[in-house]
Amino acid sequence: MTTSIDTRTGGCLCGQVRYTVPRQPLATVICHCRHCQKQAGSALSVVAVFPRDQLHLTGSLSVYEDRGTSGQKVFRQFCGRCGSPLVTDTERAQEAGLIFIKAGSFDEVDDIQPTTHYWIASAQPWLPLPDGVELLQQE
Repeated sequence: MTTSIDTRTGGCLCGQVRYTVPRQPLATVICHCRHCQKQAGSALSVVAVFPRDQLHLTGSLSVYEDRGTSGQKVFRQFCGRCGSPLVTDTERAQEAGLIFIKAGSFDEVDDIQPTTHYWIASAQPWLPLPDGVELLQQE
C-alpha cells in the first residue's frame, strides 16, 4: 500500500491483512471494559475512530460477534492467521458511518494521543489514569 502524508497504514502481525486510513483519526479513545481487556489480552484497548468509507483494507478478517455491556452487538475483527485484533465495529457505528481501528496495529504510533477513557469503572486498579483527559465511569 502506498502511504502519503495524509494517510496512515497498519496491519496484522503476520502481514496478511493491511490497511490505509486517513492520517488523523476523528478521535482516539481507550476502553477499559472487561470485554476489550479480554479481547486485547491487556489492561485496555486503544481504538481510533475513522469514517468507515475511508478504510481501505486488503486481506481477510475473521469476525467474533460479541455483546457489549449495553447489549449492543460488537463485531470484533481479527486476522484469522495470526490472531491480531484490528477492527471493532458495531451496528451504531455502521449507521453513523464510523469504524474503530485498533491503534496498536498502526505502523507508526508515536503521534497517537487518546483523549477519552471509557468504562473506567472496570479499569485495572494498578493502572494510573492520566490527568487532563475525559474519564467516563460507565459500567
